Amino acid sequence: MDRVILWDFDGTLGFRAGRWRGCLIEILDDCQPGHGVTVDQLRVFLENGFPWHQPELPHPELCDPEAWWAHVEMRLAAAYQGVGLEASRALELARLARHRYVDPSRRWRLFDDTTRTLERLRSDGWQHAILSNHVPELPALIAGLGITPLINVVLTSAAIGYEKPNPRAFEYALERCGWPNEVWMVGDNPVADVAGAEAAGIPAVLVRSGPQPQLRYAADLDAVPGVLGATR
Repeated sequence: MDRVILWDFDGTLGFRAGRWRGCLIEILDDCQPGHGVTVDQLRVFLENGFPWHQPELPHPELCDPEAWWAHVEMRLAAAYQGVGLEASRALELARLARHRYVDPSRRWRLFDDTTRTLERLRSDGWQHAILSNHVPELPALIAGLGITPLINVVLTSAAIGYEKPNPRAFEYALERCGWPNEVWMVGDNPVADVAGAEAAGIPAVLVRSGPQPQLRYAADLDAVPGVLGATR
């Protein structure tokens, strides 16, 4: 792999409508009709406690999928308790999130420009790797969305034990890609994706989330090839 683009996934290549909050509401809709809980009420209870909320800390103890989900389910159960559910019921519903959240048929979508941009860049000689702060099942999710043939490597923080912007996440990705001669990071998060990559010596492009001073920016993925070409 001589020329590699490291891609963030969630918010860059694809998205899940509602994200974690939406997933919890969907479970309540199915299991507890008339619950009265809103997405905004859940928000405050999901702003910490996930592994990516402390990216400076490695978490090798969570690299096993069962351990990772046990940790996250406790956070989700705490959110349910925060909006008034009894503890045992909260944990029961939280455990339903695993299969619902990772199911590619449930609200996961690729952005309209994802596949054509991956194909265009591959025709230009780039190979693609995904480096994402995500669930253990990310490779299967990618496969379910149909882009596995375009992706050489899929790395999820849940499996490698490091969250972007931790420099070890980027070092791990470079190692898995065979230390390519040319590498870029593309993502929608100015801290985790762009600042993290640049601190690790990898040039980066911010996409979708709005331009920021001093950062290379592409409004959508269709514009990424032009940004990469302008630097050569």
